[in-house]
Amino acid sequence: MYEKTFPNKRFKHTLEFLKKHVSNSETILDLGVENPFSRIMKEEGFNVKNTTGEDLDLDQSVFQSEKTAVVTAFEIFEHLLNPFTILKEIKSDKLLISIPMRLWFSPAYRSKTDLWDRHYHEFEDWQLDWLLEKTGWKIIDREKWTNPVKKFGIRPLLRKFTPRYYIVYAEKIK
Repeated sequence: MYEKTFPNKRFKHTLEFLKKHVSNSETILDLGVENPFSRIMKEEGFNVKNTTGEDLDLDQSVFQSEKTAVVTAFEIFEHLLNPFTILKEIKSDKLLISIPMRLWFSPAYRSKTDLWDRHYHEFEDWQLDWLLEKTGWKIIDREKWTNPVKKFGIRPLLRKFTPRYYIVYAEKIK
């Protein structure tokens, strides 16, 4: 269905992982403004509400006002300065996070024109796992996948077999 949607491989993997762990009857708070993937979740029958663009590093009040079964954070945590505080404030029992992984052969992404489109954190898998553990989450499932590009060179070759994305399903420890 999403074969022509950019970025199709990432969206396909993320949707399959979401469907594996979340039912359509559960409410979802998706961190970040409405985006192509949150629209896909809605088209697939999920009950999704997005945050409204507030700076989550400074304002976590959305977690007090929105009571949902699940929080999703797809490609958000790398943009945040303080993911620890945000993870501690989430009241939902289920959490799905995907991140672009730190690549040893490529510097962290930084847009020269958009102040928000920068990666403050590019995690290795163990770093995200540790962050989740320290903030009271138990990882139930995780996956990684590559992101090959149709270019020539050393970096495109390395992208064929170096995992680029990491997704985690975790539950709140009670």
